Amino acid sequence: MENGDLAQRVTLLEEQVKQIRHDLREVVVAQSDVATAKADAWNARVLAAGAHEDVADVRDRLIAHTKTLNALRETQVEHGQTLAEHGKVLAEHSRMLTEHSRMLTEHGRMLTEHGKVLGEIKTGVAHITALLTTIIERDQAQD
Repeated sequence: MENGDLAQRVTLLEEQVKQIRHDLREVVVAQSDVATAKADAWNARVLAAGAHEDVADVRDRLIAHTKTLNALRETQVEHGQTLAEHGKVLAEHSRMLTEHSRMLTEHGRMLTEHGKVLGEIKTGVAHITALLTTIIERDQAQD
């Protein structure tokens, strides 16, 4: 072996060792990146599971709210029907009150009229009583 050939081979080996070290560093960095990616993937799965639970909770709450709103709607419909019925009853009562007021007015008018007639009858009875008294006194005077 020649010394020149040996020096060239040593230089070549040193370059190859340098390249191997460089490649090894890249492999270590890549392994670190893979480990980081695995950890990120695991964290993503944990977050996804948590998000799934959150979505399920929100869905359950939404279902509960929907049931509550439907129950409220049914109650409002029932109240609306009851109010409509009460409105009809109130309208009938108003009609009856108007009729009763009319009847009271008529009765008041009739009482006034009866009072006048009664006054006339009273005056007539007083006149008849006076005439009868006159006749009785005359008959007693002739006896």
